[in-house]
Amino acid sequence: MMQPVILSDRVSANYRYIAAYNEVNARIVQRQHALSLYITLVVGLIAGLVASKRIEEPNALLIEWLVYGFSIASVCLVLLNYKYEKTLTNLRQYLSELERLNNSSLELPSYNTETRWTVSANKARRFHDFACAVLVGACNVVALGVLYKIYPEHFKPSSLVIWVTGIVTLSSVAALLLMTEFSHKPKWKRI
Repeated sequence: MMQPVILSDRVSANYRYIAAYNEVNARIVQRQHALSLYITLVVGLIAGLVASKRIEEPNALLIEWLVYGFSIASVCLVLLNYKYEKTLTNLRQYLSELERLNNSSLELPSYNTETRWTVSANKARRFHDFACAVLVGACNVVALGVLYKIYPEHFKPSSLVIWVTGIVTLSSVAALLLMTEFSHKPKWKRI
């Protein structure tokens, strides 16, 4: 008996939805890992600042380069959060389109399509942005505090490292607090 020839090799909407939702979950996990990576980098940099005090020739070591690491880590966290937010938004828009196929969103609840679900989810996800902003602000203040306490001779108001760290910290905190602007916002409201 001969097998029928399949003329169209389409993947059903259900499989596409499952695959996209698995991708959403993977991106959420990656976003959490980025936060863990940031904390690990900050702890390592603080340990480096504290341990560098034991070096016998402090003039040979440029402590400022370690402090710049905090700014670099902060900017990287912002960029990674932006990347994940945009990716999640794109995936959720795709899921929303799949939920609306054949007007199924009129009969079934649609998490990515209905504003009542999405607004609530975005409010909850906002706490991740708050946590990141608080961590960036606190970690950079701790870095400057360690620099001030251990190396007061390097802590001058006119020092470039102080200004760069302060400006990057404020910019990073602001960017993290504004990250919600890139969240998924459906345009459909169930009646």
